[in-house]
Amino acid sequence: MTVNFCIIPERGLVVVRYSDFAAIDDTMAASKAYLAHPDYAAGQKQLVDFTNITGYEKDYVRFMNLQAAKAEQLGGAGEQWLVVYVAPTPLAQDVSAMFIRSWADVFEVVVLVQHSEAEALALLGQPEKTIDALLATLVK
Repeated sequence: MTVNFCIIPERGLVVVRYSDFAAIDDTMAASKAYLAHPDYAAGQKQLVDFTNITGYEKDYVRFMNLQAAKAEQLGGAGEQWLVVYVAPTPLAQDVSAMFIRSWADVFEVVVLVQHSEAEALALLGQPEKTIDALLATLVK
């Protein structure tokens, strides 16, 4: 799978990392797994890292249908969602722009794009400078 997520309930944060080729089926599977996860909570902040993608599926109709289904679930939760995308490369910026366009009419979802992990983490109120450092705090 090219999409992995980690929920950090005590911080109200979900870290999503894409790698290799980003396929719509992988995004769909990760979204379903997240929404069904016992640590899922409405309004969790999301940090989505596109740093390591090498390409993405360009079936825009299918992608927009997926996002519309997610928007319906998130919008119906009665919470506001902050999603921060890490997009340091032109390819990552293209993918983040596609995600941002899909949230354009969903007022419950606030999206931001940052070029570095440190900037994204700071926007989310996290003290770490890298995602790896954040995830290392989970290892006990």
